[in-house]
Amino acid sequence: MLVFASFLLLSVSNARAQGRWIKLAPIPESSEESTFVTVGSKIFVIGGNPAGENKAPKGLVQEYDTAVDKWTKKKDMPQPTYQAAAAEYHGKIYLFGGAVQPASNGPNEFPTNNAWEYDPAEDSWKALAPMPTARLAAVAAEVGGKIYVMGGASVHPGAKLASIGLGTPHRSLEVNEAYDPATNKWETRSLMPTARNRAAAGVVNGKIYVIGGRIGAANVTAGSNTDVVEQYDPEKDSWGIAGLRMPTARSSMGWATYQNRIYIAGGEILDAQMFAVVRAVEAYDPATNQWSSLPTMPTARHGVNVAAIGNRIYVIGGHLQGGTIGGEAANTDVNEAFEFSEK
Repeated sequence: MLVFASFLLLSVSNARAQGRWIKLAPIPESSEESTFVTVGSKIFVIGGNPAGENKAPKGLVQEYDTAVDKWTKKKDMPQPTYQAAAAEYHGKIYLFGGAVQPASNGPNEFPTNNAWEYDPAEDSWKALAPMPTARLAAVAAEVGGKIYVMGGASVHPGAKLASIGLGTPHRSLEVNEAYDPATNKWETRSLMPTARNRAAAGVVNGKIYVIGGRIGAANVTAGSNTDVVEQYDPEKDSWGIAGLRMPTARSSMGWATYQNRIYIAGGEILDAQMFAVVRAVEAYDPATNQWSSLPTMPTARHGVNVAAIGNRIYVIGGHLQGGTIGGEAANTDVNEAFEFSEK
């Protein structure tokens, strides 16, 4: 069911957050398109793309303790994956789908329906009921004890699963499936109005906001970025247009929610004039339907890992060129954080 919420088209705020960018301990093993999750004061960077079509995804789990600025390697993933969706719930990490390499030296953009629970306290993995829909590059968000996995990319409905490179017919998905950790069961929910992959998502006051991303194909050279912002109400199982479009249409960005604002950092763009990574950090405030900007990141990149902890927005790793240009050498170990000024 699609419900169009009433809204005012407000201009983008010229206000800039006050603070500064700082450099912190670099990530030990750099990658792109990893999965990032925050648990308490720690950031987990999981998996990653080696930036090569026939190279196996990385199965790394790297824990960053923001309290002491220190990285620790944890137990590897059971199945090396990149572009998985994830959410935290009751101190555990839930990981869904992503891209795998089922055959040695074969293509590595094979969508999977795997679902996993990672327990940071025990450093252990457990398999869960698989997703109904195999996909990569979806987003996940927890509301009310259920985790909603939205969008992504995969083969066309009814087609045999295959690596979704440029030579394989595929599409962005409007799929919205909810996982219940208490029962280990899935249910199908109302479809997204705009099918997309590599989007951002944030939860504010019990509503999920899906922002930007890529429509059409999974690959940036075949798909198109969107600036659409849509709101999902899990209680009513209904969608509405949230309001003002994001200032910089992009995909493969990082995101985090801080003080009821959703922050979007980095990403990539492709048009007739440029194929580039993004420095912009922009924040959406659902209460006012306005966007505001932070000072730009010192290091432009896409496929980044973002978290909001304390008075900082952390932006970690990523790729310094559009797509996989530059290969693994263009993956960066940079760990930068915007530190908000005390009011």
